[in-house]
Order: sequence, then C-alpha cells, then structure tokens
Amino acid sequence: MQRFGVVLRKLGRNAGWRLMALIGFQILCTLVLVIDVLHEATRDGGRQLFSLAMLPEFLATLGLCLGMVVEGRFVLQMRRKQADMARGLSVAAGAIDSLMRRYFRDWELTPAESDVAAFTIKGFSITEVAQLRGSAEGTVKTHLNAIYRKAGVSGRAQLVSLLVEELFAAPLPGQSLPDRQSLAEAG
Repeated sequence: MQRFGVVLRKLGRNAGWRLMALIGFQILCTLVLVIDVLHEATRDGGRQLFSLAMLPEFLATLGLCLGMVVEGRFVLQMRRKQADMARGLSVAAGAIDSLMRRYFRDWELTPAESDVAAFTIKGFSITEVAQLRGSAEGTVKTHLNAIYRKAGVSGRAQLVSLLVEELFAAPLPGQSLPDRQSLAEAG
C-alpha cells in the first residue's frame, strides 16, 4: 500500500517534467515556424506577406501561438488548483491527526497501542502492522483488543467510524460551525 503511494508521487513528479519538456519543445517549434514565416514573407521585399500562398503557414503559426497561450493558462490554473488541494489535504490530515491523538489520550492508550491504533485506522492489516512494528501478530491482536475495549467499540470498522463521524460533525481547524439561529434563518 505504501509502495503504491510512492509510485504515484514519482509519476506525478515525472509527469510535471514531461509536461514542461513538451511545452519547451512546443516553444522551440513555434519559434522555428515564426522565423520561417517571417523569412519567407520578407524575402521578396514583403510582397508575399499577404499572399494566398502564405496564408496556411501564417494561420498554422497563429494557431500554434494561440494554442500555447491557452495551454499555458490552463497549466497555471491547474497548478493553482493543485496547490489549493494540497493545502486542503494538509489541513484535513492535520485535523485527522489531532483528532486521533485526542482520542488516544482520552482512551489512555499506551504508546504501543497508539501506534497500532494509528496503523489500523490508516487501513493496515494485522500482518502489516506487525511487520511495521517488528512485533508478532499476536501482540498486535492483543493491542487491538485493548484499544477496542478502551474505545468502547467492537472492531476496526467502529473504530474508524468514530473518527469519521467526528470529522464530519466538527469544523476543520480555522473554521467554525454556524450557530443554530443562523441555520434556522437560512432555512
């Protein structure tokens, strides 16, 4: 599971460089085409500039330039959107982490139980948790039983559900829930 995330991050980084290389190649091709059109148009004292023979080359050059402008704006918009999403994800990750830590304190989990609970909430199997912690599966199961007992739940799904329900009910850091009066006035 962790390896999949690493692969996606690498692809994301490589995709950015590939896109930049493609845009650079487009700019180079556009410059060559613009220079060629200008050279041909000014060869006979500028008489060919508005000739019918130059029209396809001129339109192709114009289309390529306009396409690059649109592509550049699109890439900038996508980069801004990606940055906004990354900030939102960071806030959400911080909210989940602080909520988990608060629950772990309230339940009085030991450091080992907190580790096991965090890995479990993140979706790791018992075997994966045991490998990550360098402990036996039986030890992880013992920790899970203690976690479930202290949290007052019967299993993994209910443990995760506690956090998810609280996240949906509570505002993210820096936000506040509207009060009941403003909700009643809006409805």
